[in-house]
Order: sequence, then C-alpha cells, then structure tokens
Amino acid sequence: MTANSDAVRVSKRSGFMPRPITRLEETGLSALWLQDLVLKILYFRGYMTGYDIAETVALPYTGLTEQLLEALKREKLVEVKTSRGGLGSGGYEYALTQLGLARAREALARSQYAGPAPVPLEEYNKAMRRQSRARLRVTPPIMRRALSNLVLSEKTFHQIGPAVNSGASIFIYGPPGNGKTTIARAIGNLVLSEAIYIPYAIYVDGQVVTLYDSVNHQLAPEPHSTSRGTGSLRSGKYRDPRWVRIRRPFIMVGGELTLASLDLIFDDVHKFYQAPVQVKANGGILLVDDFGRQQVQPRDLLNRWIVPLENRIDYLTLHTGRKIEVPFDVLVVFSTNLPPKELVDEAFLRRLRHKIYIGDPTYAEYREIFRRVAQHKGVRYSDQGLAYLLQEWYIKRGRKLRASHPRDICDQILDIASYRGVEPAMTRALIDEAAAAYFVDL
Repeated sequence: MTANSDAVRVSKRSGFMPRPITRLEETGLSALWLQDLVLKILYFRGYMTGYDIAETVALPYTGLTEQLLEALKREKLVEVKTSRGGLGSGGYEYALTQLGLARAREALARSQYAGPAPVPLEEYNKAMRRQSRARLRVTPPIMRRALSNLVLSEKTFHQIGPAVNSGASIFIYGPPGNGKTTIARAIGNLVLSEAIYIPYAIYVDGQVVTLYDSVNHQLAPEPHSTSRGTGSLRSGKYRDPRWVRIRRPFIMVGGELTLASLDLIFDDVHKFYQAPVQVKANGGILLVDDFGRQQVQPRDLLNRWIVPLENRIDYLTLHTGRKIEVPFDVLVVFSTNLPPKELVDEAFLRRLRHKIYIGDPTYAEYREIFRRVAQHKGVRYSDQGLAYLLQEWYIKRGRKLRASHPRDICDQILDIASYRGVEPAMTRALIDEAAAAYFVDL
C-alpha cells in the first residue's frame, strides 16, 4: 500500500457528492438568466444540437436544457434547423433567430460569459466546508514513505509531519538550493491524494466568477457510478454536472504575486470575474515560493493574510464594492531564501504556526544525495570521485554544500560525456570540467 493510500485511509471521507438536479429551480439560478446563457452559447457556436447545448451549459438535457429550449422556441428566439433521426428532441439542431440575435447581444453587453452554468456562492461555500482539507492525519511511517526520495535530517523530518497535520501555515526558510520547493511538493503529493468537487464557476449577485482552471487543477476520475458521460448529462441521474472532480489542488506562485491577484479579478472586456489564486487553491495547498521577492512589500502581503489565516475565512470585493465571504481552507506554505528578520516581524511570525529551517546538507547527506542522483541519471558513481570533488571544489575554495549541486553536476557530466563520446562517470577529468562549467565564484 502506498503512502498516499494510507493517507486516504486515515482521513475521514467527506461524503460530499453534488446532488442530482432535475428541475430548473434546483439550480439556484433564474430561468431568464439561464436562457440568456444558452443564447450567448449559440451566438458564439452557431448551430448546436440540444445535447451539445446541454454539454456546454453543464445542465442535464431532460427537464432542464430541454425546458430552456422550449421556452426560447415559444418566444421565437431560437429555431430548429435540422433533426438527427433517432435521437429525440435532443438531436434537433438549433440556431438563433433575428430576435434571438438581438437578445443575445443585449446579454453579451452585460457579460460575455458563455460556459457551464455557475453554482450559487452559498452552495459553493457549503461544499467546501464539507470537503475540508483539515481531516488528513499522517504518522511517521506514512511520512517515511511519502518523503522516501528525499534526504532529510531527522530533526527536519519530524518537523514536517506535525506541520502537515496542523492544517495551518508553514514557513520554510534557509539557503537556496536545498530543496525547500521539493519538500513543499512532497507535502502536496501526500496531502492531495484525495479528490474533491468544485464548480466550474460561481454565481453571486448576477455576476459570474470562473473557478475551474485547467492549468492549476488536475482532473480526477469519477466514481464508476457517477461517470460524467453524455448519458448522465442528458438525464441528470447521478450528480449535478456543473461540478468537476479534481485532485486537491497544489498551486505555486512566485515573484508575480501581487495584492491585486489576491482579490476577484474582473475582466473589463468580457465582464466576468476570475477567482483569485487562494480560492483556486481551496481544499489544497498554496505555495508562495521565493517569498520576499514579490513586487509588493512582504509586510503588506502578509497583512493581507492575517484574517484568512486566523479565521479560515476570506473576504473578496466585487467591482460594485460589495464584499463576499468564502472559506479559506488552504494550507499556505511560504518558502524563502531570505532571513526571516528581513521579511516579517516577531508578531507575524507568531501567526505562522510552523517554522522549518532547511539548512545545508552534511557531508554524509551530500554523499547519499549524490549517490541517488547518479544512479537515477545513469552516471557511474565513485566514492573516490566524490572525495576529489569535495576536496578540490568545496573545501579548498570554501564553497558550501547545496542539496541541488549533485543533480546539476551530474547533468553537466552527462552533457560533457555525450559531447566527447565517453561513458558518463565520476572521473577527475569529467568532474573538473563539469564543476568549472557549473560553479561561478561570486
């Protein structure tokens, strides 16, 4: 059994499944708003069958999309162009009439959103609370397996487990090149073994906030009985298709992070919102890498996090000025190469429950890292070669060990050996040439 499956076993299942919907009233959206959504989709796509419209709008065809299309036909906003025999009314091909084009343009002037029907904010908040990330509990054996590919000191290893179990913020700091980001990703692989449901988009006060992000969200397979095929979309038998099943997210941001990106992002052209990064990370991990190198001052950025970190609630602002409340169910990991005293004061450090220092590896740890990396990359390892490297390129030059050096030096050896047509091995000649090309005296 893997570490991830163990982690799933020791956690409690949320039991959350988006309930099936069979009537328009169960969407929490007005019929007129949904009709406008269908018109906008037809405006952009042209001719579409009823089943294709249901697929695009993420609503069951039977009883919902079918009812919307019937209403639009009665108002002479859409018309049937052709019929695909044997498929029933869902096989009819629809197009906009002149009246439909006019109303679609009116709807597009308000918002150009033309995707899956959104879920009301209240429903999203309830779902995220039921799928809370804080249920995971890990033990030393689980941690051993999850971090087996990393070489860590016992002190560091035993700091990571309690930090994961806390579900609170983690502050990882230390010199560059020692695996802080790798450790954060390993935590992510452990914590994010479960899947959750999120809506494609959220509806609030007539506005749409897109949430699902194909770049940052990884789709998870549906349970067999709820497979989101065409059949389930047409009937709505298994679950509400406005939701998508994903792996618990692991999202990394770096120097591009700004205060503005932590609030709702309004597209002035298309007139709908994009959820901020911490909302996309809800239920998972948000890694703030290279903390302190953002365009905004670290203290200003951290002040933005104080309320969410303490209360597990975040407040976002619509362009109308109204503030909305969303859960802040995120494990925030701050990773930095800079000394903490240059970034934050003691008061804020107290709010970061777990502080983990990742220092330079010892000689024994460095040897183990080099041995593993060489074996993985196909470089013939040699203790004599490593001793030569340490003596000539570290000790004599006063250079500090870094956990990333073995990987980079092995890559250099591979490049040189390939060019010269020789076996990649830890010979003195290849080590000297690789080190000379890699190290720069600052």
